Amino acid sequence: MAVYINSVFFMLQSLCNGAGNAAKSKYKLICTIDVVQCGVLDLGFRDVKAQLLACMKDGAVSHEERSSIDVKNLLATGQVTLDEVSEVIRAARGNHYRCSPHHVVDGIDVHIITINRGGTSWYIKWYFLEPQSIFISVHH
Repeated sequence: MAVYINSVFFMLQSLCNGAGNAAKSKYKLICTIDVVQCGVLDLGFRDVKAQLLACMKDGAVSHEERSSIDVKNLLATGQVTLDEVSEVIRAARGNHYRCSPHHVVDGIDVHIITINRGGTSWYIKWYFLEPQSIFISVHH
């Protein structure tokens, strides 16, 4: 599974509150942390989005079998195309994205985009099993 964010630099301003300029410059870039949650920062979403779009461009997509697939995964049933879904994903920003653990398989991050595009509310849900992206839901 890909690591979407290796590390994040951040400032701990509370350490510098009330300190002189020398202390502030000393702690300007204070540490690097490993991010264990996905989707924490917009940078993480950009990486996830880029990986998904690359999979779609290469045709490295599959669909999880599920009940009500005819209404829950319009991509799997051919009611929408990869190009249409790619355009929706390209339009998405970090505020349209969230991530949560897979409800059955430990260690798998499930990615979700909810966005209103062209007057249509989209719900796109997938996970990665390299080298593929596996769509769970694509519907509006």
